[in-house]
Amino acid sequence: MVSTSSAVEPPRKVVVSSVHNVVIIGSGPAGLTAAIYAARANLHPLIIEGEPSSTVDQPGGQLMLTTEVENFPGFPEGIMGPELMQRFRSQAARFGADFLTARVSKVDFSERPFTLWIDDDMYRAHSVIVSTGARSRMLGLEAEQRLLGHGLSTCATCDGFFFKEQEIVVVGGGDSAVEEATFLTKFASKVTIVHRRDELRASKIMRERALRNPKIDFRWNAEVIDILGETKVEGVLVRDTRTGLEDKLDATGVFVAIGHIPNTSLFAGHLDMDDHGYLRTSPGGTATNVDGVFACGDVQDSTYRQAITAAGSGCAAAIDVERWLEANHEEPADALGTPTDW
Repeated sequence: MVSTSSAVEPPRKVVVSSVHNVVIIGSGPAGLTAAIYAARANLHPLIIEGEPSSTVDQPGGQLMLTTEVENFPGFPEGIMGPELMQRFRSQAARFGADFLTARVSKVDFSERPFTLWIDDDMYRAHSVIVSTGARSRMLGLEAEQRLLGHGLSTCATCDGFFFKEQEIVVVGGGDSAVEEATFLTKFASKVTIVHRRDELRASKIMRERALRNPKIDFRWNAEVIDILGETKVEGVLVRDTRTGLEDKLDATGVFVAIGHIPNTSLFAGHLDMDDHGYLRTSPGGTATNVDGVFACGDVQDSTYRQAITAAGSGCAAAIDVERWLEANHEEPADALGTPTDW
């Protein structure tokens, strides 16, 4: 039976000079699921989980900024995002994963073993799993820090259920914004799309669908300059981009849908990416263009971006790594968890 204790087992000492079987960069649902599977395969993974102060790669990923999670299987009453990630982490630690709370500053994938740096400290690995995730583009308002998870969201699929018969504002004009707004009409009494231009940037079929929806209103040539409320969303302040006039829109929920930014700057010049910066992986798999480097979760998924799909791809990455190590005759570390130094 898997322990559900929130206590974190103290990490064992990490030997910097040794070669690890696998280093996992990132500790969201993808990275921690990969860690669970890799640890159970006796690969003794090292997870470099990020820094708590970072907005890019904080330990636990985006779920650390989420209040209640109601769509993760196995929790019919819901669970707080940070608690869910703590359970992931404790489970990985139980099976022998090591954790390092730090941020990777540089990588070299040009030869094996691969090399990773944390400031001046060098780590070597036979294989690497990249699970650094992605972050939502935000408006840059002070209120976002205060209200995220309290009426402000970046995921309609995650949080739309909480806004039954309420008035909601969606910020954006592309496919993501229109898709979010359309989905939210299943719950909300009214959805207002606020867009800086006088027409949507979304694809034709998405535009037509939104324009026909009786629950969707539009505020053209407008930008959100503030989100109102101290402990919960009570409306938004918008400004007309042509006249400069400001007024308030009543709303109890705000969904920011202006895109996502994959956390891949560290891998520029090392791994192949698409035009939006997401890592390219093999069809139906998790392998990148560098033999021995794998990617999972939102860092390579621009379509679903859900905790459960990230976890599934983390499982796949760990299995791919195990098979790759066997095929390349990289035998696992000894049973005590000490990385070998071949």
